[in-house]
Amino acid sequence: MQNQLEPNLPYLIAGLGNPGREYRFNRHNAGFALLDCLAERLKVSFTRLESKALVTKAEYQGRRLILAKPQTYMNLSGQAVGALLRYYKVPLENLLVAYDDVDLPLGMLRLRPDGGSAGQKGMLSIIERLGTNQFARLRIGIGRPPGRMAASDYVLQDFTSGEVKALLPALERGADAVLTFIVDGLVSAMNQYNGGAEV
Repeated sequence: MQNQLEPNLPYLIAGLGNPGREYRFNRHNAGFALLDCLAERLKVSFTRLESKALVTKAEYQGRRLILAKPQTYMNLSGQAVGALLRYYKVPLENLLVAYDDVDLPLGMLRLRPDGGSAGQKGMLSIIERLGTNQFARLRIGIGRPPGRMAASDYVLQDFTSGEVKALLPALERGADAVLTFIVDGLVSAMNQYNGGAEV
């Protein structure tokens, strides 16, 4: 109910990834890609470095948004998210973290109100830093690694051109899901956007 009762409180939307050109198109950077899609939709750009994150601010239907891409490398993402949460006095109900998930088929979205990290080191860092797992997250499916390839190697490979083409509509849907979360709350966003066609 926080989303509807107190629209004056800011929202923090964090997308996870690794900084640097060499990681830009990695599967592990799906969270960054979603934030870029969202920033483009809101007509803002990431030009400020703040609390170890690239940050931009926007407004959407009267809500104040802080979009953040931690620049700490994935396994220290909690440093940036925790600092921004405290500085902007963002309630946990208004935090949403977007990140890649190898356990979901490519292009599938899954919103949840809480949960563990499922081995995703960025999420583990955030949970440890905040001392709770009670915050919303948007998992972006990147599919399983082929054969015997380790997931840690798979996520640091670039998306193939075919995967990029398939992923773009999912990122647009993910941006829609975030904006629905902000205006109508998490339950509404879950009902509308969880799942999606496998690609």
